[in-house]
Amino acid sequence: MEVILLERIERLGQMGDVVNVKDGFARNFLLPANKALRANKSNREYFEKEKVNLEAKNLKLKNEAESVSEKIIINNYIIIRQASDTGQLYGSVHSGDIKEKLGEEGFSLDKNQVVLDKPIKEIGYHEIRIKLHPEVTSNISVYISRSLEEAEALISGQNIDPVKSEEAAVALDEIFEEGAIPEEEVNPNEDSKEEDQDEGTVSEELKQLDPEQES
Repeated sequence: MEVILLERIERLGQMGDVVNVKDGFARNFLLPANKALRANKSNREYFEKEKVNLEAKNLKLKNEAESVSEKIIINNYIIIRQASDTGQLYGSVHSGDIKEKLGEEGFSLDKNQVVLDKPIKEIGYHEIRIKLHPEVTSNISVYISRSLEEAEALISGQNIDPVKSEEAAVALDEIFEEGAIPEEEVNPNEDSKEEDQDEGTVSEELKQLDPEQES
C-alpha cells in the first residue's frame, strides 16, 4: 500500500514522503495512529493544503521533546529487584517497568517509547533509548540492583561482580580449612623455640655424664 507520511518514521522516510508499505503495517499502525494517509488523489491534495500547519505542529512537538530530553537524561534511574548471588534477576525488567519508573519521576510516556531490544535479566548498568519524538531520541541511565546501597555503589563507579566475590569467599574458606596452611607458615617462630628447648635438654644430659663441666 502507498501512503503519505505525516511525520518522520525511522527507517521509512520523512514527513511528506510517499512510501510503499505492507498492508498490515499501514492498517494496524500507520493509519490508525495518524502517522500516514493513503496516497490517493484527495489525500495528496489535503496534505499539500495542510503541509504548513503539519510542519508547524511537528516543530512544536519536536521542541517540546527536546526540552523533555534535557531533563530526562540528567537523572539516574534505579530499579530494585531480587536477584541471585551471580546477579541473575528472578524475573525480568521490561519496557513497561521502565515506563513506570519514569512515571514515578514525573515523565509521562507510552510503553512503545521505551526502546528495549530484549528484557533485562541481570543487575548492573543499562543504557536505554527513549523515543520522545520521531526526531528526538534520548539515552537514559538505568541501574538494576538488589538494594539502594548496591545501586549507589554502581553509580559511583565501583565494580560489583557477584561471581568473583563469591569465588573469593570460597577460596578464603578453603585456605583456612584445617591443614590447608602449613604449621610453620602459621607460626614461623615455633621451630626455633623447640630447637632452644632441645639444646637445653642436651646440655643437662652432658653435665650429668661429666660433672666437671659444672665448674
